[in-house]
Amino acid sequence: MATELTAPVLPAPPLPLTTERLVLRTVVASDSTAIGAYCADPEVTRYLPFPALDAEGLAGRMQRLVAATAPSVPGEFLALAVTHDDVLVGDLMLRFTDRHGETDPPAIGELGWVFAPEHAGRGFATEAARALVDLAFTHYPLHRLMARLDPRNVASARLCERIGMTREAHTREDYAERDGSWSDTAVYGLLRREWAAA
Repeated sequence: MATELTAPVLPAPPLPLTTERLVLRTVVASDSTAIGAYCADPEVTRYLPFPALDAEGLAGRMQRLVAATAPSVPGEFLALAVTHDDVLVGDLMLRFTDRHGETDPPAIGELGWVFAPEHAGRGFATEAARALVDLAFTHYPLHRLMARLDPRNVASARLCERIGMTREAHTREDYAERDGSWSDTAVYGLLRREWAAA
């Protein structure tokens, strides 16, 4: 009888993570009010892959975030709430996107983030994203991290550069916008060896 080969189940990450000013932890149901406040803002979600959230949209997003605690295979992700002095200021995502073979662990991860505008300008996003990059390369067997964003999202582009990512591509009119138009995508990347040498 043939044995079915499966990829290894990766251990859950060591959480919470503590930086100089922040705590990164799993998302819990009681974060709904804070996450709902900034994810309902059309300016905040302008360049995100989802529109400003109503109650139903928030419920669906919260269900996905709360469940995202221990990814192992492409398509799964880790969601982290970012708090400062016990106040939730944003959330981060590390999604696994690719691997060599069906029995290999993930090799490529995609980063994403969204922060409450009232906490902008204090370096929280940079501090949190650096901690997530370090976690991605120390806890997971990843070869590469990437971020895909709208080139008009200047704040996220600068964040990518601050955490050591390189702008690798600008693809034209490849993202279907909610209004029926097309927008461009900027791709940033960071290899394990670049992170290790920094």
